[in-house]
Amino acid sequence: MVPLIDPRPVTLEGRHVRLEPLSLAHQDRLCAVGLDAELWRWAQATLATPADMRAYIETALTWQAQGTALPFVIVARATGQVVGTTRYANIERADRRLEIGWTWIARTAQRTPVNTEAKYLLLRHAFEVVGCYRVEFKTDVLNERSRAALLRIGAKQEGVLRSHMITATGRVRDSVYFSIVAAEWPAVKVALEQKLARPA
Repeated sequence: MVPLIDPRPVTLEGRHVRLEPLSLAHQDRLCAVGLDAELWRWAQATLATPADMRAYIETALTWQAQGTALPFVIVARATGQVVGTTRYANIERADRRLEIGWTWIARTAQRTPVNTEAKYLLLRHAFEVVGCYRVEFKTDVLNERSRAALLRIGAKQEGVLRSHMITATGRVRDSVYFSIVAAEWPAVKVALEQKLARPA
């Protein structure tokens, strides 16, 4: 019988970022960069107050306790500043798959290597340590920037789930699904490492 995947809290270190297990101790630092309406434009919820951020963290930790998620904070190594969050979610152990998502990055850290390296670290850990066969991503069909970013990291678009979610504004959203599978990872890894080797 194939063993089940079992992602556990871990710190992942790169050249530009460090991914640390999320905790309530990060609340103030996340509030300092994350209570920005533009960051939540495409999300199901809007975080506007410290209480919203605390509830967001508590939900992530509840999912972690249930075994369906593993949330991280993203720390910029150059400054030590928390610049966002990301997580493994929708973990399906028996099928050896999970989703990378719930990612938001402070506007000051956007258009930098932060997002690319965070995805690289999560993908490498998922395929090489956790033993995933499939890693998936989803985004709003209208979020062209996110869709382009997923294609740039080597994910393949699979299809659109119509009327999939209700956003914070009440709009019914279609979601686009992307994935990377284990057989594709070696080539994706090389391409990401080449991107990250370029000057920042």
